[in-house]
Amino acid sequence: MHMATSKYCPCMVILVNPDRLALTKPEIVMFCDRVIAKWSKDTTRNAQNILAMNAVKTSVLWTDDETLKAVWGEITEWMYELLYENAMAQARGEGATWAETLKNVKD
Repeated sequence: MHMATSKYCPCMVILVNPDRLALTKPEIVMFCDRVIAKWSKDTTRNAQNILAMNAVKTSVLWTDDETLKAVWGEITEWMYELLYENAMAQARGEGATWAETLKNVKD
């Protein structure tokens, strides 16, 4: 099994391969449609979000499979990085000493 490790956090092992897109275009489009349906319950508040998700949906439909896989890999890696950075920021904001220790190990 291929294991990808984040280039931003050597201490975090990611158990998925972000370069291997297993979802199909129809599955990704169905996800976009579910989000749009959820946001459509309050179109006034979510108008910009709906517009943006429709743009994502359109781009998925128009993008060739190889490009979609490359973009998917970057988005997945970026999400793991953001989750890690957000967790660290929350911990530092709460004064958790382990966050500073982990930061020093990472650096």
